[in-house]
Amino acid sequence: MRQITRRSFLRRSACDALGAAGLSLALRQGYSRAAVERTPKRPNILFAIADDWSWPYASVYGARAVQTPTFDRIAREGWLFSNAFTAAPQCSPNRAATLTGRNIWQLEEAGTHASIFPNKFVVFPDLLEKAGYHVGFTAKGWGPGDWRRGGWDRNPAGPEYSSAQRSSVPANGISKTDYAANFAAFLERRPDDVPFFFWFGAHEPHRRYEVGSGARAGKNRDDVTVPSFLPDDPVVRNDLLDYLVEIEWFDSQLSAMLARLESIGELENTIIVATGDNGMPFPRAKANLYEYGTHVPLAIRWPERVKAGTVSEALIGFIDFAPTFLELAGVAPPAEMTGRSFLNLLTTSQSSAAEPPRDCVLTGRERHTHARYDNLGYPSRAIRTQEYLYIRNSKPDRWPAGDPQGYHDTDESPTKTFMIEKRDLYPELFEAAFGKRPAEELYDIRNDPGCMHNLAARDEYAAVTKELSEKLDGLLIAQKDPRALGTGDIFESYPRVSGMRPQLGGFAERGKYNPKYQRPAETPGTM
Repeated sequence: MRQITRRSFLRRSACDALGAAGLSLALRQGYSRAAVERTPKRPNILFAIADDWSWPYASVYGARAVQTPTFDRIAREGWLFSNAFTAAPQCSPNRAATLTGRNIWQLEEAGTHASIFPNKFVVFPDLLEKAGYHVGFTAKGWGPGDWRRGGWDRNPAGPEYSSAQRSSVPANGISKTDYAANFAAFLERRPDDVPFFFWFGAHEPHRRYEVGSGARAGKNRDDVTVPSFLPDDPVVRNDLLDYLVEIEWFDSQLSAMLARLESIGELENTIIVATGDNGMPFPRAKANLYEYGTHVPLAIRWPERVKAGTVSEALIGFIDFAPTFLELAGVAPPAEMTGRSFLNLLTTSQSSAAEPPRDCVLTGRERHTHARYDNLGYPSRAIRTQEYLYIRNSKPDRWPAGDPQGYHDTDESPTKTFMIEKRDLYPELFEAAFGKRPAEELYDIRNDPGCMHNLAARDEYAAVTKELSEKLDGLLIAQKDPRALGTGDIFESYPRVSGMRPQLGGFAERGKYNPKYQRPAETPGTM
């Protein structure tokens, strides 16, 4: 039993006062006392989000070339999801959607990559903090982008704990941020008996990778399953091995965090969510609405309430995390949140007994990097059901991977270089990755997870295409998507605060609104 010193007594008294204040605030905001006090001890929440981690690259999903024992343990002792989808195939828009529980077309500048996050939008870490939670994050919270210019006094993910650094890492490209040490520092700052929310935002497996690190780690390229949209060549297989090394690093850091929770007796009362923020940084994956751009791993562990060993095919969208975390804390989600809590699904003893939160997931993208003339994006929207993926490309005249001067919407990599240099050997794959696309695309996901066979123009799929197109229209209009309301060019005006490429031509002013697409009533800002 922990000895209660005068200092800890005073800290606990302060904590009790904070908890009472949080309860009072929650009641004033209209939350019911029953909701706030639903459980004697509100759970801690550890949200572990890797950077650019595609499904199915975890050993529990059957991927042979990667070993993820911590993720596998979370899945084995909790729930493993087969159908989790990010709101966007890029970092900052998806993270903004995750924090707000709203889709990217509802977030103005924050719906584009590396722009501004207006503080008019409510984020769940703030609501948890107001309800008495100790909140914080390490490494990558919301970003890249300029949250200060949006009016925030801290990252929207919460207070940052990233000062602890490692002296060495297994491979160049792996961050030296000591994630586990920073988590320990966060826990040390927590008042006694106060629940916590912590965002573990790893930088891995974001590029760049150390070439040959996978082989040096003992990985065999024959164990890799190459997706159907990439050439099956040693260059690509080695690139995939280097990618998997960084996934394993994320997994090992998460293991250290679980060990820390176990050592202080908090593991069993902590709900652990492990996932990735968007797809793998390879051609036709990241920054694309295909499966390997938005479909990510997801495992959730909470022994006190979640049945172990459950595998679920329920469709989960990242906008669903915010209302789920708030419900866990006994806080009513704001009415403007589009996401739906799936807590009832998690806590039902039989996975098939609970109603899945949704029958489809929406995803979307606007501008990624500066990759086209005039800093234009590639606007697309998609609807994913259990069987099909329907994509609408609003500007099919544009190059989806960026103008041919560099195809800059695709991360630089050995695979990208190989595909461009060897385009004559793999013309179909090159065209799929870098060529223009039709206005409508439809894929039978169960038979074509690589999204290589577009069915939208086939007569036998006309009814499916029409049904999903109309359903997408209805949802986008209801959510007031500017693209669906005829005012979508506003997305082209939003500033990019990261680097620009003047050689692409047209507007290329970093941090400034593009006046060509600015609505007359709005005043362009400057950085």
